[in-house]
Amino acid sequence: MNYTYILKCCDGSLYTGWTNDIENRIELHRSGRGAKYTRGRSPLELVYLEVSETRSEAMHREAYIKRLTKPQKLSLIRMSDWKERLKEWNLENLQIKS
Repeated sequence: MNYTYILKCCDGSLYTGWTNDIENRIELHRSGRGAKYTRGRSPLELVYLEVSETRSEAMHREAYIKRLTKPQKLSLIRMSDWKERLKEWNLENLQIKS
């Protein structure tokens, strides 16, 4: 599975990315070994997650979401039911907040 995700940083900013291993990627961000943008912006909170079948789909969604304005991203986050789907995706133990 491939994932497109949004992290909320301690300063209120939003970081969007994609990965094929969400648990590892979140841990990398939290340890300061993820994206440069998220370093020094801890604690981080996973606020959005979606699953794609292919890497290409996840990358396209990431690019699309990155083009949205912050209000549009916040609306996307509010409307999503991703937390209810964690068990379906075998991610019920995913740590959402650091």
